[in-house]
Amino acid sequence: MQRQKSYDNTPTLYILPTPIGNLDDITYRTIKVLNEVDVIFCEDTRITRQLLNHLNIENKKLISNHKYNEYEVKEKILEYLNNNRIVALVSDRGTPGISDPGFIAVECAIENNYNVVCLPGSNALIPALVMSGIEAQPFLFYGFLNSKSSKQKEELENLKHNESTIIFYESPHRLKSTLENICKVFGDRKIALVREISKLHEEVLRGNISEIIEIADTLKGEFVIVVEKYIKEEIDYSKISILEHINQYIKDGLSSNEAIKKVAKDRNLAKNDVYKEYHKR
Repeated sequence: MQRQKSYDNTPTLYILPTPIGNLDDITYRTIKVLNEVDVIFCEDTRITRQLLNHLNIENKKLISNHKYNEYEVKEKILEYLNNNRIVALVSDRGTPGISDPGFIAVECAIENNYNVVCLPGSNALIPALVMSGIEAQPFLFYGFLNSKSSKQKEELENLKHNESTIIFYESPHRLKSTLENICKVFGDRKIALVREISKLHEEVLRGNISEIIEIADTLKGEFVIVVEKYIKEEIDYSKISILEHINQYIKDGLSSNEAIKKVAKDRNLAKNDVYKEYHKR
């Protein structure tokens, strides 16, 4: 077991959320830490430099840390921590590690017994969820689905019966195809599509998936898709046979053995009795 006391004298890697839109969304505490750190590891040094200029923070050493060099850069982060330096990690927008580079650095710091402190602040998923008008709890944040349609459908099949509101990120050029796949696999559920959060053209579209698909090609920006949870269809067991009941679960994607177990539980019957009934056909 490892126990972290975040504010002892252990060298610390600070994970700092940065604005996803309006630069004024940054917190006072994040500004304070940016002023105090010895080095800032960032996804794109140009974007981070623009933020620092906006905040009138000068003379900070910036080192690039993106998804293609994370494994090499973690050694540099470790070197600074070994020398008792204060280190910050930022992404271009939002919180490092949430659909952005960051996990490798965090894992490395923890494995070497350094503190990792993540400041609360800007992200896209929470504002989108709250604005969606869809029940917020429980929710599952999934992030980006696989870019290949076949793999994407496999991921969606695994999520189809999840009884939580599900949150996806998506880019503009894949939006329509992703919505079409969600509709095919999940059915025409209620969703909210939130784009350009905290920017001038922020917009929330609420409706069924099929309605949003019709205008998807006209939309631009970065998107958060909030999808209504799976609602289990209530079955009147007195009106269907055990075999029909089992077949309904199999149609929903369960194996025959899984369906038999669920039917036995639903009807308060012995699993063997349900098994025999299924195999009488």
